[in-house]
Amino acid sequence: MNFYKDIILTFDLDWCSDNILEFTLEILEKYGENNTKIIFFVTHKTHLLEYIKKKYEVGIHPNFNFLLIGDFRYGNNIRQVIKYYKKLVPDSVNVRSHSLTVSSNILSVFKDVGFKYSYNVFIPFSSGIEIKPYRLFNGIIEYPHFWEDDAHCYYGWKWDVEQFLNYSGLKVFDFHPIHVFLNTENLERYNEAKPFLNDYKKLKGFVNNETYGTRNFLIDLIKGIKK
Repeated sequence: MNFYKDIILTFDLDWCSDNILEFTLEILEKYGENNTKIIFFVTHKTHLLEYIKKKYEVGIHPNFNFLLIGDFRYGNNIRQVIKYYKKLVPDSVNVRSHSLTVSSNILSVFKDVGFKYSYNVFIPFSSGIEIKPYRLFNGIIEYPHFWEDDAHCYYGWKWDVEQFLNYSGLKVFDFHPIHVFLNTENLERYNEAKPFLNDYKKLKGFVNNETYGTRNFLIDLIKGIKK
């Protein structure tokens, strides 16, 4: 892999409904991926998972937040939480934690259960740092990402695809299907829609059709990559 030219598109499912996930998949189908590396980080069972596994790489997106507050819904310890998610995609070698939660103990278990690649470091585009992948203490390769749809809104970056494609360094993008569906342009829109994430009909009333947002950026990014 040429780390200065290749681009990786990643998608954190974050418990989105099948309707929302299908919307993102249709965009990838319609505009074409041009052999771009695409990884879906899985959070839950979905009938679309087999389709995703046939076309794209997959990984897990374990949530350790509950464990940290003494809620054991996904397991009583780090290993149990990871195994809970690993059952969804047993052969996966990619991992990114929800909230990017990581520690040396978590990384050790990642290695034990067979993960080879971690995507748990966010170095924002505006830092000016030239990003490269690097090997962790246990041999896992870390692939930092420099762009997230929600972080784009936090930082107030311009919706300019070219500035990101022209960045000199590893280019890993992190999308969430819910932001693609809503065409999120600011976090106020997402926060207003959040109570209705499981109500597809009501959620459609919060879609941004007026201004440039995350969905427009994804489409233009794919088109830019193809050029």
